Amino acid sequence: MFSRISFAAGAIAGGFVVLLVTQAVNALWIIPGAREEGRQLERAELEAATTKAIGELANEADQARVNRRLCIERGRLYVNATGLCIERPPQPGG
Repeated sequence: MFSRISFAAGAIAGGFVVLLVTQAVNALWIIPGAREEGRQLERAELEAATTKAIGELANEADQARVNRRLCIERGRLYVNATGLCIERPPQPGG
């Protein structure tokens, strides 16, 4: 009689430990990784849609204005002479 009770209690405790380990793995590795992957996919889709919309603009001046605005919003530096968006050089003192 005692062995059946201790066997049942051990099975319940073992199941609870497995449940806790599974939940910890999900919370620490699987779910954050999936969220980041989803964010990257969403950014890529938005970037593709933005690029397509810029390409559909009527003239080059409109395209340059939109590209300049996007560049500045992303914290980068837009070079008017070349039309390129580059990383900002480090500021002295900070």
